[in-house]
Amino acid sequence: MMTLAEVESLAFELPEQKRATPASRILDTLPSPFAYSDAGIAEAERRDTEMDSYPSKGINLEQFDRLIAQRR
Repeated sequence: MMTLAEVESLAFELPEQKRATPASRILDTLPSPFAYSDAGIAEAERRDTEMDSYPSKGINLEQFDRLIAQRR
């Protein structure tokens, strides 16, 4: 049985077009990064819902830039 290093070495010897198909097949077997519970995504969705409910809490880009400049 071949080791992972040997399989990788042979794969990297293939031209780009020939590597794309097996690479795609391998990637298709992995779960989507969005399938995992991600606190960052949950927080973004919470904030999006909050902004829809209370648009006055938001700031525009100019206000944001001013706040950042003040912190420097």
